[in-house]
Amino acid sequence: MKKISIILFIVLSVTNHLYSQNLKPIDLTENTLKIGAISEEFYYYAFSEGDQIILNFEELNGKELKEVDISEYPSNVKFSDFKTKIIKDKIINVTTTSIYKFRFYNSSLSLRTCKIKIQRVPTNQSLTKFNSTVYWEVHNDTIYTPREEKYLINTDTIAEEIYSSSPQISSQNALNGNKNYQIIDFVLPKNTISWSFCLGTGEEAKKEYESTMKEFETSTIKSVSKISGYTAIAHLALTGINLFKQSQGENNVKYWFLSDANSVSLFESGQTFFQYKKGDVKWEASKMEFPKEGKIYIALENDNSIESISCKIKVVAVKTQQNWGVRIVQDISVNTWKEPYLK
Repeated sequence: MKKISIILFIVLSVTNHLYSQNLKPIDLTENTLKIGAISEEFYYYAFSEGDQIILNFEELNGKELKEVDISEYPSNVKFSDFKTKIIKDKIINVTTTSIYKFRFYNSSLSLRTCKIKIQRVPTNQSLTKFNSTVYWEVHNDTIYTPREEKYLINTDTIAEEIYSSSPQISSQNALNGNKNYQIIDFVLPKNTISWSFCLGTGEEAKKEYESTMKEFETSTIKSVSKISGYTAIAHLALTGINLFKQSQGENNVKYWFLSDANSVSLFESGQTFFQYKKGDVKWEASKMEFPKEGKIYIALENDNSIESISCKIKVVAVKTQQNWGVRIVQDISVNTWKEPYLK
């Protein structure tokens, strides 16, 4: 009984083989393929259960190709050959209807010219019209990645007093040996839009400054302004409108706005120096158009030969201040890939 079963299996196998051999191989592709340096080429074909795959390959210049693979999609390798020049009638038996990938990899820095022929042999006549074309479906996967992002909430306009002093400047012939000038300096804040200064001598200047500042606090201009720290001197810096009256004091003071630290040194040594504004005043309130950043130097000089002078100086800058917040935003990325399918 056992012998009969073995004989029957052999007969059926031979019969199926002979039947298969009677079917003409179907050409799926036969062409000459140029494979660039360090690159690979792919073919995808569908095969029916029971098919035979026949591969013929030849490098036409007698050079080696690094790898030739046949895989059942996606990665079930059925055949692999390395450093090959020719493959003659390589047969792969297909056990399940599926897609097969044919990979030809050139690791060389030079071109490879290859003749490739891929065929299928169906198991029976009814499968000769099996569609071996592989179709591709595009898939998109959207990924959302949260991250923190700074954003501008608003921009405020702010008036800020950046310098205030009451220097006492000695006379030209002071018995204490003090110099008859002083150098003051201050730094303009970042994002300064404009700035202004008030400079005067004696009690008259002080009274004028305080009187104008007090009147401004109850003015309509002040009541409608939304600017933080808005005063009469800030109003001068922003609009150029001078609300201060001219002081009638007795003493005067000379001043120079010096361009840089080198000009300060030249001034102190009695040499010619660079300046961008100067005056000889008892009282002055002015808007400054330039500069709008960096350190500012002012030289104050008393030209009185006997009496010292008391000065009062105020500087206000109008600047913008950006208010920032943090929020969570979603970065969107799209991962796109293709999946093969059969019809």
